[in-house]
Amino acid sequence: MASNSYMGIPREKIPWYPAVDENACTKCSTCLDFCANDVFEQGEGSVEVVRPYNCVVGCSSCQNVCPSGAIRFPDMRQFVETLKKLREEYRNK
Repeated sequence: MASNSYMGIPREKIPWYPAVDENACTKCSTCLDFCANDVFEQGEGSVEVVRPYNCVVGCSSCQNVCPSGAIRFPDMRQFVETLKKLREEYRNK
C-alpha cells in the first residue's frame, strides 16, 4: 500500500498515476499481475485505474510491461514542475 504523503505533500494532491487507453487495452491482465499496489482492476471493456493514489510517485513500470502500450503517465517534465510547486505550497504547512 502506498504512503498517504510524498515529501510532505498529501498523495491525493499529486497527479501521478496511470491512464489506460481502453481502445488499446487487450485485457491481458499483465498490469494487474504486475502492480503490487492494486491500482488496477479488470473492467468490462478494459483494465481500469480504480485506486490511482496507490500508485508510487514516479513509478511507471507498468507502462513498460504492457504488451499493447495501453498505459500512459503524465509528461515527466511537466510533472516535475508541478511537484516543485506543490513542495513550495506544502513546505510550511
